[in-house]
Amino acid sequence: MKTYLECIPCFMNQALRAGRMATNDDSVIKRILDETGDMVKHIPMDKTPAETGRIVYNIVKKRTGVSDPYRAIKKKHIEDAKAILPELEKIVELSDDKLLTAIRIAIAGNVIDLGIDRPFDLVKDVKRVLDQDFGIFDYRQFRKHLEQTDEILYLGDNSGESVFDTVLIKALGKPVIYAVRHQPIINDVTMEDAIASGLDQVAELTDSGSKAPGTILEECTPEFRELFYNAGMIISKGQGNYEGLSNCKRDVFFLLKAKCVVISRHLNVETGNIVLKHHQGIKG
Repeated sequence: MKTYLECIPCFMNQALRAGRMATNDDSVIKRILDETGDMVKHIPMDKTPAETGRIVYNIVKKRTGVSDPYRAIKKKHIEDAKAILPELEKIVELSDDKLLTAIRIAIAGNVIDLGIDRPFDLVKDVKRVLDQDFGIFDYRQFRKHLEQTDEILYLGDNSGESVFDTVLIKALGKPVIYAVRHQPIINDVTMEDAIASGLDQVAELTDSGSKAPGTILEECTPEFRELFYNAGMIISKGQGNYEGLSNCKRDVFFLLKAKCVVISRHLNVETGNIVLKHHQGIKG
């Protein structure tokens, strides 16, 4: 997926939000915005938004010396999600289709996105997603692939959302390898965040090597790329992973909520729609 003109003000907003999370010094934040604006003038539009997002957060890190400005809020989101986890697990247990309900809950967690300039109410948004129609609903293909696979590669997205992922992983009933970001970027899930979310109790954890807010295969480790191309089934969470993998040459199931006009238009759905999309690439 390429970068669109609508992505440019989003980059500036991300720089401002991350800058304010990292420092109270307006002069430093102004310099961050100046450098981000200069960077935007030269970015190739054929690059993915996730690749440019990495550059934005490198500017913030360089100018503030803070490598994880969202550390405290990530911790809070994980704690908030854990607080409602028993209720979510009960909802799955009482549902007629446990797998589908667990998928909905996993997508509901995707509202926790600090890269998007939109507030959220965790409990309210979860309840909405549980009753919401899908913009894309490739559930039949999902079940078929799940029945035929021996192992699943699950690409994590945001911290807090990562707690919701444990619900789906349990419902899958197959061994799962859960991939995290190599280093802090926005509120994306790192190894530390995954363990705090309890994911080490339900899956094998692996570091993708990605330093961007998404999975950019060319920048991941050789070990992860081998895992990616040989996995029996891939589940990819969130917009950032979709940006990086929407044209990849193997099958991927994308689970996300379309939270911006660029993603909505690319998927041909309405903004706010929830999505379970089977990307039919070429395995291998």
